[in-house]
Amino acid sequence: MLHEWGNSAKMGNNHGQSLPRSVALSRACNMGISDNSLIASTARVLQERLPPGWAVERVVASNRTPRLRITSKDGLSRELPVSALSRPDPRAARQIPKERPLLVTAPYLSQGIRDVIENEGASYVDQTGNVRVVLDAPGLFIVTTGAESNPWPGQRRFTLRGTKAGRVVCALARAKPPLGVRELAAAAQTDPGYVSRLLGMLDREAIVDRSARGRVERIEWRKLLLRWSEEAPLDSRTTASTWLAARGLKHLWESLRGADIPYLVTGSAVAAGIAPVAPTRLASVYVENPEGTAKRLGLRAADAGANVVLLQPEDGSVFDRADETGGLRTARLPVVVADLLSGPGRSPAEAESLMDWMAAHEEVWRG
Repeated sequence: MLHEWGNSAKMGNNHGQSLPRSVALSRACNMGISDNSLIASTARVLQERLPPGWAVERVVASNRTPRLRITSKDGLSRELPVSALSRPDPRAARQIPKERPLLVTAPYLSQGIRDVIENEGASYVDQTGNVRVVLDAPGLFIVTTGAESNPWPGQRRFTLRGTKAGRVVCALARAKPPLGVRELAAAAQTDPGYVSRLLGMLDREAIVDRSARGRVERIEWRKLLLRWSEEAPLDSRTTASTWLAARGLKHLWESLRGADIPYLVTGSAVAAGIAPVAPTRLASVYVENPEGTAKRLGLRAADAGANVVLLQPEDGSVFDRADETGGLRTARLPVVVADLLSGPGRSPAEAESLMDWMAAHEEVWRG
């Protein structure tokens, strides 16, 4: 019989609920010192989420592999070897022991790391209450949700936020490996030292694979763009204003084709021409001077009923890297995807459809 246990307001005795923040924080402050304390805390977190009558205990084994024994209400038990990750990242998660079942534990496991562990066929527990445990005998399935971000961050983490990171992301997404640090730095118009540090972070996150000499051998461009959109959403890269094109978007496109101003079409209008999901009702356009551009194109400022968003970019060099479609200058596809992923309404679905097309036509847009 399979016992399923998940998040539910009806459960008593704290089953399936996240630890109170004060308790979780107290435990976290005392862990990371040794695997023993981490595993003991893991047993407590797991016990609080087991069905009534079930139990978990630490097993003293002759070998050095720590184990937890889970015993059902009916007396059936199973031992799980435990792999403790003191500094988890996706690369480390891919190198967990091959023995199954296996329980991976850490102070905190990000969504990306949890996905890797699940794909490896292992279970996991972190100290904030992110738990997924799957056993066939005794039958058990537990999934609970804890913190979405690390409540105990260590040293400052390298991120993809900022103009230099954006340039590197766009150059890396379009690049065909293998390529070196200096080659990538030249394409991104930034310094090799910064590129090297950013690649180190991406390598730890298993978004790129590098050789022993530091050359990029593989790029997970889809994961890269998802990560960029999360850490540097559109509203952090631009200043947006909304406008009304009273004569409709078709007239707007005709006006842009004849305009001698810097602009780039992005978002739904670009995606609809490649992998359409629905008709475009909102035009998103990068421009240098929103007020001046609106005047040139005959747009009226509008909050309600707007059908045009003018985006003034933080990084003006975005205009130097453009494609052309149907006589219109358009942002390159990595930028379009990131803009859609952090956009409203159906924009994320349009981004997914566009990435599916990109995955099937890499020879068209990469390199």
